[in-house]
Amino acid sequence: MDLQIDDFYRDCATGLLFLYQVFPRRSALYVEDLTGPSEPDEFGLPSKRHESCLAALLWLADEGYLRFDSTFHFEGLDQAVLTEKGFLRLSRAFPGLLADAETLPPSILRVRASLAQQLREALEQSDSERLVRLTRLVFESESDRSGDID
Repeated sequence: MDLQIDDFYRDCATGLLFLYQVFPRRSALYVEDLTGPSEPDEFGLPSKRHESCLAALLWLADEGYLRFDSTFHFEGLDQAVLTEKGFLRLSRAFPGLLADAETLPPSILRVRASLAQQLREALEQSDSERLVRLTRLVFESESDRSGDID
């Protein structure tokens, strides 16, 4: 997969999870908090990585997963909040594996965790493949879904 697509999924997942954790409050959503610090170029413009993250957040808003009042120049979104669509998608329960699977018997290994919880675990474990699969599930409607993710 192309690196920018991996970054897109990571940026979407990280932004959505941030807003899920503060839901229903509105919050400033800074690109630097999602991607880490980056230096502007010699003309003062943000890096391509920074621009890509902001574009991913704007795409999420265009697609109806979040809304915001305005942008902070290139820095982020002001007064961002999940929409009903975003909140419900992240709250859905899916079968998944527990993080401490090696210590549990196979009979109770699979659980139904929210998509948000599974995204959080994939981010913490830096599991790029799982992160991509889970983020794709956020973008699927109920009728698109087919089968388990693991």
